[in-house]
This record gives sequence, structure tokens and C-alpha cells, in this order.
Amino acid sequence: MSEENTPPEGGDEAFDFGGEDVAALKAEIQALKDQVLRYAAEAENTKRRAEREANDARAYAIQKFARDLLGVADNLDRAMTAAPADHADTAVKNFVVGVEMTAKELLGAFERNGLKKIDPPKGEKFDPHKHQAMMEQPGSDVAPGGVIQVLQPGYELLGRLVRPAMVVVAAKAAGAASDGGGQRDAQGNPYASGEEDGSGGSSGGSVDTRA
Repeated sequence: MSEENTPPEGGDEAFDFGGEDVAALKAEIQALKDQVLRYAAEAENTKRRAEREANDARAYAIQKFARDLLGVADNLDRAMTAAPADHADTAVKNFVVGVEMTAKELLGAFERNGLKKIDPPKGEKFDPHKHQAMMEQPGSDVAPGGVIQVLQPGYELLGRLVRPAMVVVAAKAAGAASDGGGQRDAQGNPYASGEEDGSGGSSGGSVDTRA
């Protein structure tokens, strides 16, 4: 064999890795792979979060503008409620029709942009996520906890509450509740025991403490 094709002495020893070295290299490679995967997952999460925030910003961009227009819708509702049902004057009739058409068009514009009116019918169960109880009163034709009257309609934008509907709720029957007499505040929450009459004791009657 010529000297050109003779491998140098000690060549095998230059690439002779011990078992511990190989294991360390494999562990380092695996750690780098895990790090790359973690960075890729974080980048993907950041991208999705940015897209979601951008979509929310576009979807709810009109929220403040819509809230400002709710006063206009309320005034149109009041005008229609106060308008005479039938009037001999043609001008008055045309005026009432114009107000109704304006209110209908405004409501249609709301709905086309995702703003939905919350106007629960009489008897619908009170929903604390959409309704705000302003008062309670007995309702013979409405089940306890049902809506008796809507004082002001509410609105939600693409499922997000913009303003709750202000309602009157049917009170529970006397003695049916165990919350200290059944009296409630303007939010529909029961008073704590001893707070109903301000005397430090419950107004639901005396309690027999005998064994």
C-alpha cells in the first residue's frame, strides 16, 4: 500500500467518543428541539392572540357610538308611547307614522351592525346577565322571579352586553322564601336578616328559642 493511502496513525482515536459524550450530545440535541418547538408554539399563540384582538377591535369598534345612539332610540320609543293611537288631524297621523318609521329604521340599522335589543316579554324569567331588577312587586299573573314590566329596554352587541334591560320583577310569595322575609333591594338581592326594618331584628315574626 502506498504512503498516500495509508491512514494516519491515531486517526480512529480522534473520533472515538465515549458513551457519556454521546448521551450528553443526544440530551443537548433534544433540549434544542424542545426549545425550538416551545418558541414555535409561543409564536403561534402570539399570532392567534393578535388576530383575536384585531377581530374584537373591528367587531366592537362601534360600541361607544352605539351606546351614544341608545338615547336616540329611547326618545323615539317614548315618542311612540305618547303618540295618540288615532287622531283626526292628518298632519298628526303622518307625524306619528314618520316617528314609527324612523324608530324602525334605527332598530334595523342596529341589528345590521350586530346591536340587538333586549326587550323581555311579560312573564320571562329574570336573567341577571341581561336584566337589571329595579323593583319587585306582587304579580298575580306572573310566576315569582318573572318579568312584569320593562322600564327601559337593554341592548347587546354581538353577544356582549352594552346596557341591561331595566325591569320590574314579580316578588316571591310571602313565606315561600327563607331569605329573611323576601324583601329585596333595587338590584333584586334579598336583604340580610335584621336589615329589613332597621331595628336589628327580622320582621318575619318572633322565633321560639325554647328547647
